[in-house]
Amino acid sequence: MSRDASDDGDIEDPVELGVQLLARLEAPELPLPAVIDRIETITTHPETTRAILEAAERRGHISRDGETVTTAGGQFLSFESEVVTKEGDFECQRCGASISTGYFMQLEAGEHGPFGSSCIKKVTGRE
Repeated sequence: MSRDASDDGDIEDPVELGVQLLARLEAPELPLPAVIDRIETITTHPETTRAILEAAERRGHISRDGETVTTAGGQFLSFESEVVTKEGDFECQRCGASISTGYFMQLEAGEHGPFGSSCIKKVTGRE
């Protein structure tokens, strides 16, 4: 069963989950809309999105210069231990596609997913 990304009520702390997601991005630099695309896998609430960006910047995980976001890097997710796959009947958290293999990120703030094989690369900044 998938979670509606616009309803972050079932996430214990969406801001912390979002900050941890941004801290683990692999791309050294992304346009702000691409960063927001990743945050929208957690929430679409503007206030929560803003809180995630501000907290990630305050903690030194990202820096913003206009429409460009630079990541601190160095804390990439290990696809062997921190991204797990599960078989089942899922809906991709990013694109909404029906998937039978879901990729889930194991972050300290909680599990985040499921994502399809191409969306997990987008969300982690590998693509």
